[in-house]
Amino acid sequence: MIFGMGPMELGVILLVVLVIFGPKNLPKIGSAIGKTVKNVREGMSEGSDDVEPSPEEPTQ
Repeated sequence: MIFGMGPMELGVILLVVLVIFGPKNLPKIGSAIGKTVKNVREGMSEGSDDVEPSPEEPTQ
């Protein structure tokens, strides 16, 4: 189960996407989604590199 959905729900969603966009556009859409996810992950990793670690407090 993905996101609490069973195989029947995922099949219905896939069928609706196929009807709306058509079989010729699905590879383009998949590629665009993949590139978007890749860019988001790269942006998140770059953002975490920019954060400076907090200075350690002196011990007494």
